[in-house]
Amino acid sequence: MGNSDEQVAAKDTREVIMEATFRALSEHGYSDLRMRDIGEEMELTRQVIHYHFDGKYDLMSSFLEYVIDQYEGSVEVDADADPVTELDARVEQCLFGPEFEEFSHWDRMKVYHELYAYAQNDERHRELFNEHYDRLRGSVVEVVEDGIEQGVFREVDAELVGQLITDVIHAARGRRISLGHEDAPEQARRAVDEYIVDSLLAESDAGEE
Repeated sequence: MGNSDEQVAAKDTREVIMEATFRALSEHGYSDLRMRDIGEEMELTRQVIHYHFDGKYDLMSSFLEYVIDQYEGSVEVDADADPVTELDARVEQCLFGPEFEEFSHWDRMKVYHELYAYAQNDERHRELFNEHYDRLRGSVVEVVEDGIEQGVFREVDAELVGQLITDVIHAARGRRISLGHEDAPEQARRAVDEYIVDSLLAESDAGEE
């Protein structure tokens, strides 16, 4: 087997382990999760997990990176899209997520938020969440700055707007998952559109709508 084949095989094996971890976490939760629970969720032997990961903590750190990559790499916007369209796509993706063959967006967000809750006592995982949060907020800030430069958005503090939109998204997802308020994402989406995006529009654009 050549190096490229080995890399593909390693990637496929890693994805199998990650998806098995999703299933095991969904059933057992983080605090009660054992390596054997993950092994029981896949056809590969449990020794394969130990070959790739140095125990549960190493696996969960890689799993968290895997979950984050799924969301950061799945926002698709045309290169020539205007700032309003791009901002709309990013908010939509963060609130409602990409489609998956197995486990819905909310199944995956439930696992994400469970790990998020434990991050306050875990420096490494807190670091990963902080990096993800900064990239998410930064992507919104960049769109707002582009909109200001193009004259689509009025002059505002782009950093503050990015912070607000990101916090609204996180609060809505948490309310949906922790409190069972299924309408929270849709309410947040309407609030962002009506009270944030509309207020960002330059006067000429706002007057045309």
